Amino acid sequence: MKLHQLRYLAAVAQSGLNITAAAHKLHTSQPGVSKQIKLLEDELGFQIFVREGRNLTRITPAGQQVIDRAMRILQEAHSIRSLSAELREEDKGSLSIGTTHTQARYVLPDVIREFHTRYPQVRLNLHQGTSEQIAEMVISDRIDCAIATGSEHLFSDLTLLPCYRWHRTVIVPRGHPLADGGRLSLRALAGYPLITYTFSFAGPSSLHEAFARASLVPNVAITARDADVIQTYVRLGVGIVAHMAVDPHDPDLMAIDAAHLFAAHTTWIGFRRGTLLRKYMYDFAQLLAPHLERRLVERAHGAANAQQVEALFTDVALPQR
Repeated sequence: MKLHQLRYLAAVAQSGLNITAAAHKLHTSQPGVSKQIKLLEDELGFQIFVREGRNLTRITPAGQQVIDRAMRILQEAHSIRSLSAELREEDKGSLSIGTTHTQARYVLPDVIREFHTRYPQVRLNLHQGTSEQIAEMVISDRIDCAIATGSEHLFSDLTLLPCYRWHRTVIVPRGHPLADGGRLSLRALAGYPLITYTFSFAGPSSLHEAFARASLVPNVAITARDADVIQTYVRLGVGIVAHMAVDPHDPDLMAIDAAHLFAAHTTWIGFRRGTLLRKYMYDFAQLLAPHLERRLVERAHGAANAQQVEALFTDVALPQR
């Protein structure tokens, strides 16, 4: 059994059993891929794939177990190469981050500024998108880590480390009826057109759920992924944004506390399970969230499942933003 055979096997599985596409990805020939997989099957003594003519139609149950183990072996091989790079040049490399606009605009500038001071020879690549788009970046192996809020079900391949919590804040033009100093209610909000973040397509909206529990339906007039855009259009209605995105010195807009109306959100940073984390990755995580000390991150990254990771943070008080 050769490592390149496992690499061919993984490529075929990831290409929807299309040998031609796998060969193109591997920069080799289709007959070469077919031959190596057949040699591997002959050595194992059972079929990994079911065939119809020259086409692969499905993976056998035993074949799925082989593929799962092959993926883990290839990940370990990647970690060994990363370890070599870590030991040779621990202060050089690259870090690609996938995150949302709110985190990129309001949280990461100070973190990245300090990180660049410490690691001037590490190239940073910042990619922005919705949770679904960030999940696609993970699948396509375009990023080393993800920073997002909620949507944990989209990131089952990552170790998710909680960073901080935040609440929504309502923003209105000064002089708006809701800015009278009274305690804000969902019923009062339901009477105005709302402008808020683009909703996830992969799960329920916590904003809609909050209104539903009060037997109300929100009038969502405009959604945007960018908090700055929401604040631009707030004159057409009532804006709902992350508290960290509010400018307390804005002369035209007034912020109204809504922490009692909507559940708090937790922002996390995620690294792919099984990968070797470089020293600068540990430092980046701690710059983002000081409680993410290397020893804690190592324990979480070595945990068997999300439940074990969650248990490690049971007694950790997350900061508020």
